Amino acid sequence: MQTDQLINAACPLMAEMAAPWYFAATTKERGRAMGLDTLHFYFLGRGGVLGDVETPVVTSAFGYFKPTIIDQFWGEARAIADPRQAGRAYMECCGEFGSARLGDVEGIEAFCEAAGAINDAADKAGLALYAGISAEPLADDPAGRALQLASVLRELRGSAHLVAVLASHLDPKVAHFIRRPEAFAMFGWSPEETPVVTEAELAQLAAADQLTDELLTPAFSVLDDASRTAMVATLERIKAALAA
Repeated sequence: MQTDQLINAACPLMAEMAAPWYFAATTKERGRAMGLDTLHFYFLGRGGVLGDVETPVVTSAFGYFKPTIIDQFWGEARAIADPRQAGRAYMECCGEFGSARLGDVEGIEAFCEAAGAINDAADKAGLALYAGISAEPLADDPAGRALQLASVLRELRGSAHLVAVLASHLDPKVAHFIRRPEAFAMFGWSPEETPVVTEAELAQLAAADQLTDELLTPAFSVLDDASRTAMVATLERIKAALAA
């Protein structure tokens, strides 16, 4: 398996693995214990790895949300709970969810080794959200650690893609609409703000996708062929376990 094949197979699988633990009952309970509902815990938990920062910092790192949405949820949540504590708690929720759901997945320890090697090799320059989450401590339990590492590498790809979108001279709002039109309103944008996508913008997104892969290649290339194949196979098993 070539590096580009690994990236194209592994990254979409890891992208699917956030929602199950973001919105799990156990995560919601942890948020409520901190005085936060689901969405406030999402914004403060995911962004809390950046520290107790002003709204524009979180808006910059998240990239695709309408700024007023982050201003509302980050501002309100930040007044209730400490962002760094929320960020640490959110990662603990991820690990606990992984421990509960992935204990029987074959190859989980080898996956942790492979994903950890990619994480260690990745250049964090310019990737604020990834740099923040990758600095968080990981669970000792392999099942919990595996889901945490998948989430960390998800932020690696997401942060690199945001850089690539901007480097391709494409508005992140437009890029998000092209890729996920069904989520446009969920990210705070109104129907009146729906972009009319041009062929040039489609080409810019294609260029951003290619640049994203190029940015990820040095880190993902640290694995040998056998490890690449095994990593994708384990991700498929993780996906099945999370869906069960």
